[in-house]
Amino acid sequence: MKITVIGSSNTDMVVKTERFPKPGETIIGEEFFMFPGGKGANQAVAAARLGGNVTLVAKVGNDVFGKQALEGFKTENINTKYVFTDESAASGVALITVNAEGENEIVVASGANGQLNKKDITTAKKAITEAEVIVLQLEVPIETVAYAIKQSLKANKRVILNPAPAQALADELLNGLFLLTPNETEAEILTSIEVTNVATAKLAADELLKKGVQNVIITMGSKGAFFMNETETFLMEAERVKAVDSTAAGDVFNGALAVAIAKNKPWKEAIAFANKAASISVTRMGAQASAPKSEEL
Repeated sequence: MKITVIGSSNTDMVVKTERFPKPGETIIGEEFFMFPGGKGANQAVAAARLGGNVTLVAKVGNDVFGKQALEGFKTENINTKYVFTDESAASGVALITVNAEGENEIVVASGANGQLNKKDITTAKKAITEAEVIVLQLEVPIETVAYAIKQSLKANKRVILNPAPAQALADELLNGLFLLTPNETEAEILTSIEVTNVATAKLAADELLKKGVQNVIITMGSKGAFFMNETETFLMEAERVKAVDSTAAGDVFNGALAVAIAKNKPWKEAIAFANKAASISVTRMGAQASAPKSEEL
């Protein structure tokens, strides 16, 4: 069950508040937390906690945040051989505000994540060729993501792309992907189809399949996860929980999916497993800190 995650590592600085401030307004927040985060690192930790043999390909700065991140990965039994240190850039940070409903607003300063390059991917070639599943997101440079996908497909690997944060992507980057996992907003940006229900999710997923993606899962928050490929279409309903912090729900979902796919689970079973992991994560504060272990599922 070897999984290689290529992506970002950040330190999340979180303030809980009753409501989000308006532009120019200062409000008094409640508690402050500092958590390890970054989409790549979150997905790597989620997969490792659920039994995956995980290698992370990422870049941190030579600073306290970078050193803490490396220690954290080792604690989670993640292979850090290809977590590179950039001497000139600071480690990535994310400033996160969480309101009383558990919704969040996030600003990311990419730092060293923006320096992860093609040369690093070439250095980490073994991590690609030895893995059963490759997982990527969009918090590192798009040319690095495109190059990593190309190398992974050349090695006949199953590639999962979580197209977040949302941005438009060239069709050639999507062609050949094993799985694409956008949320409603990301699906709309990729297809120009507004996703509000199962019917519109089906239209968007169909458009993505035409672009050469083999399997599509559109995550729809409390509505659940919509799956589509050439032979199967279904909506997997979300688990009902009280959300405290939704920061890494998507990342935990993707990390859990990678584990289920590496185990060759059928789609319904894989998505139910990922849904359950994500539903546990939103009941806790923090990104990596909220990822459940397999015994909790």
